[in-house]
Amino acid sequence: MSHPQSASVAERREAIRAHAATLGIDEAYISTLVETFYGRVRADAVLGPVFENAIGDHWPEHLARMKDFWASVTLNAGRYSGRPVPAHKKHASIRPEHFSTWLALFEQTLVDTAPTAVAVPYFMERAHRIARSLQLALFGLPGLEAETRA
Repeated sequence: MSHPQSASVAERREAIRAHAATLGIDEAYISTLVETFYGRVRADAVLGPVFENAIGDHWPEHLARMKDFWASVTLNAGRYSGRPVPAHKKHASIRPEHFSTWLALFEQTLVDTAPTAVAVPYFMERAHRIARSLQLALFGLPGLEAETRA
């Protein structure tokens, strides 16, 4: 006999996956997105050096972790168990302006590769939320430090 809480979690997970499937989002697409996007990141004049410095020779592990991350974010796969804030805090070369470059490159990759037009805003809503969260954790609120000193 299944626990009622487990059934609702399983039902919710299935509903999220079914909705994503109607948008053309599945594990195969997530793999394509991650591989294409990070290929572009590595070639980008601004982001490339930041990521190379942070990841070095560990690209296969990073790509696998990012596939798990995006599957968890978009399909509720539950495979990502990392801690993004500490992972990003240890890289002093990350600057606030990198986030807008990252988001623009991510969106262009989606436009170029997404299986359906509606998949683009589905991913971008989540990407913007993640970027805002990381920026807040890494850099705080703009102007907050000045306000607290006044």
